[in-house]
Amino acid sequence: MLNLPSLPLHDERLRRIASAAAKGGGGMLGVGTAIAGTAVGLAAFQAHQARRTIGTPTIAPPYADGRYLPAGKTAVRGVSLRLAVLGDSGAASLGAGVAGETIGATLAAGLADASGRAVVLSNAAVVGAQSSDLAAQIERVLTIRPHVAVIVIGGNDVTHLVRPGTAARILADAVRELRSAGVQVVVGTCPDLGAVRPLGAPLRQIASRLSRELATAQRTEVVAAGGRAVPLAEILNDLFYAEPNVYFSSDQFHPSSAGYRAVAYALLPEVLKAAGISSEIPALTSGSPSDSAA
Repeated sequence: MLNLPSLPLHDERLRRIASAAAKGGGGMLGVGTAIAGTAVGLAAFQAHQARRTIGTPTIAPPYADGRYLPAGKTAVRGVSLRLAVLGDSGAASLGAGVAGETIGATLAAGLADASGRAVVLSNAAVVGAQSSDLAAQIERVLTIRPHVAVIVIGGNDVTHLVRPGTAARILADAVRELRSAGVQVVVGTCPDLGAVRPLGAPLRQIASRLSRELATAQRTEVVAAGGRAVPLAEILNDLFYAEPNVYFSSDQFHPSSAGYRAVAYALLPEVLKAAGISSEIPALTSGSPSDSAA
């Protein structure tokens, strides 16, 4: 049984996210048939237009790397847990206001509270990254020998029309490389890009179908490669579709601080299991590193 602490009313919805994530999310989402060539051509044009509307990011994601301690602690003895985050701008938390609101910081703080140990966070995610860019990120994070790696990737594969099967197989190769190095891997599968407001019809429907197809392929490939898959679209769609002004940032494409907090709640149960910790979920608060990671 998942034991969740009492949370402020504002966080009750997030408590339900963590509870649903701990139970494995909803059922597998159905996927549609392949899109005809003419539709792909239209999608390519509209994707280009959407990228122009969203624009090129002019700010960097908050830097959140460092050493996180359990709440209320000023020092903790023993070996630190090492957490790595890889992926795209979502993994980097572009759109979050401050470091403590990023996915990495929230997960590190939650992991520290649940384990009673210090957690060293290293985020190698790159804005604009596709699945094919994971190899370079893995090379970087393996230098810290992480215990757990969290990957969030897929949105850019969809907007660049990479075939779902191709992107998922590349992701699986990345998971296998990390697993062969002794790293536990948690993957947040591709979000549903149909929730993105700058995408017009029919691109919105096409993007939704492609992202769901990719998420399904990712889930299958990740599990086969020895990783843990978290179906982000299944868990979070209701929030992002119902309240885009709350869960998306000002560019209407990347999540807001509230959106990243919701993503962290969805990922945390599997992160705790990957670290060998019981599935009791701590009350997540904005985390800040206590000092620089060595």
